[in-house]
Amino acid sequence: MPDIPNIEGVRNYFGKALSEYGATAEGADWNSTNSQEIRFAQLIKVINEKAGFTILDYGCGYGALAEYLGKQGYSYNHFYGFDILEPMISEASRLHPDSTRYTFTTNFDEIAAVDYTVASGVFNARLDTSYEEWTDYVIETLHSIDKRSRKGFAVNFLTKYSDLEKMQDRLYYADPGYLFDYCKKNISFNVALLHDYGLYDFTLIIRKNA
Repeated sequence: MPDIPNIEGVRNYFGKALSEYGATAEGADWNSTNSQEIRFAQLIKVINEKAGFTILDYGCGYGALAEYLGKQGYSYNHFYGFDILEPMISEASRLHPDSTRYTFTTNFDEIAAVDYTVASGVFNARLDTSYEEWTDYVIETLHSIDKRSRKGFAVNFLTKYSDLEKMQDRLYYADPGYLFDYCKKNISFNVALLHDYGLYDFTLIIRKNA
């Protein structure tokens, strides 16, 4: 896993949200459960089967995706969650105590290869890191996720096409065209760009096979 620029700042940023709102969508720095689940609906389009797969939630927070998948009728063999924030992992483990189905950890190296990886919101808070340095970190992380994902992975980003008056300096607004082009040329021929679901962000879906 690549080093996160200003990792302590990022931990403090998300830790503050968790302390204020608890194990909720707002506690994971989303506006609402509805917007969180709209994003989940895009990300899980990478999954090609309803059962029998393994999945890693990279930046899992309190494990909301695990519950969402169940509500949508998915049955996974094992759900792995990785997060840099210990209190998030503690909440996820408390909410999903069955260790035969769930593994939540702050140690990325503990997680073996999985069928699919999804990452929701992990690149949003660049804080005082420069746009260029954060973009380099994003690219390195995409390659790291790719190496752990046998069948494919999906990630989302805030979009540079957001309304200018609402954009915040501390957040990372990615260029969807640039990242699509990079993934297409350097990671997989099978890449989808979703930018049509009513939020100011986009999702990339990268599949290993046609």
